[in-house]
Amino acid sequence: MGKQRGSESIVSAFVRLTRAEHSVMLALAVIAAEIIAIGRVPGYGLLVLSIIPPILISMGAFAINDYFDISIDRANGKKRPLVTGVIKPKGALRITAMVFFLGIAASAFVNWAAFVIAVIFAALAYLYSYRLKHIPLLGNVYIAFTMVIPFIYGNYAVSYALSATIVFISFVVFLSGLAREIHGMVRDYDGDVHAGRIRNVVFYIGKPRSSQLAFILYIEAILISVFMFFFSVPFRLNLAYAVPIAAVDIMLAYVAVGYVLGRHSEGFFKLSRNLSLGAMALAIIAYLIAGLVFLPI
Repeated sequence: MGKQRGSESIVSAFVRLTRAEHSVMLALAVIAAEIIAIGRVPGYGLLVLSIIPPILISMGAFAINDYFDISIDRANGKKRPLVTGVIKPKGALRITAMVFFLGIAASAFVNWAAFVIAVIFAALAYLYSYRLKHIPLLGNVYIAFTMVIPFIYGNYAVSYALSATIVFISFVVFLSGLAREIHGMVRDYDGDVHAGRIRNVVFYIGKPRSSQLAFILYIEAILISVFMFFFSVPFRLNLAYAVPIAAVDIMLAYVAVGYVLGRHSEGFFKLSRNLSLGAMALAIIAYLIAGLVFLPI
């Protein structure tokens, strides 16, 4: 790592490099999955230990991604720590190796399933940054899959039996995550074409069909979320789930319809990006609260 440059400290640069703020929602997803899987809050020792591996490995995933993207970030004028020189490329590699090692080592103290998932997550994070992101759609599928991993991991951290509700949540998260990725490709398409680095789904099928595909994915996710309200414990007829999830579904439907209708202004792009991100965060909170509280209709 380099010395402090300008007004940014090493600590601040480390947080920006590893996107440490993302760890909050990731930890909540793991905790929600644990509660849903066993129907109660796990022991606090296990709870704290179990959130350490995904947090550390996620931090390493962001760091290694910035390492491989340094030339692109520099060309795009992004002021990320590796571009500004506050952290050197070798420093990013050391950080990645350190947090990957610590995360995988910590997972071994949870159970063997958590250890296997942690190893796979770390390996895929490296492969994504090194190669997968350049393969049409596969890189987007990986990003959507990373949104699912905390729920699968959280389930297996406390139980070797995979909860049916966690399976349904995984489908909702994956479908909406992939839809959001497709919208991101539509949003960035013109700039990517101008930069000469585009060979993704939008390139092959166009913006309208890509928007329609994302619409279908979002609608499927919404339908599964409604299904869970009627049939999946602990969400069945639970107002603690219904109210926030209704808001989530409305937000995602608005975004999906907007893209299909061809709303491609910068204002809509910014709004839709924030809405979809906010909807996913609200969904995680809904899963967590509904796992803890039952409010009958």
